[in-house]
Amino acid sequence: MQLSRKVVNIILFIVFLLFAMVQLNDPDGILWFFVYAIVGAICLYSNFKTIPKSILIIVIILLLGYAGFHFSLFMDYLQTENKEEIFGEMVYEKPYLEGSREFLGLLMAALGVFYQLRKPKTIEQ
Repeated sequence: MQLSRKVVNIILFIVFLLFAMVQLNDPDGILWFFVYAIVGAICLYSNFKTIPKSILIIVIILLLGYAGFHFSLFMDYLQTENKEEIFGEMVYEKPYLEGSREFLGLLMAALGVFYQLRKPKTIEQ
């Protein structure tokens, strides 16, 4: 069963809205709140109006560019033995944990926007 594009966009909106709300307890939560809230808004808005591809591509480039700043920390995380610590608390002696979370969050955000570039399937008659 294939979900309709509008349903997927509503699910993405809710997920990114929840991501945004969870960020509010972080020291840099306002930045991350807006990152996730904007992606959620793009997903919801796409149900009503077409967003120009150029804007979507710019947002994707910005998200991936910002993710690039965290890539080395993500690589550090990949070299650790205790992979499940990414789900635990932030440890200041291990900055790669927060950097990896931010890297993965930005990738998910970029994928959410990338989904908006997909052309809706039309019903052939």
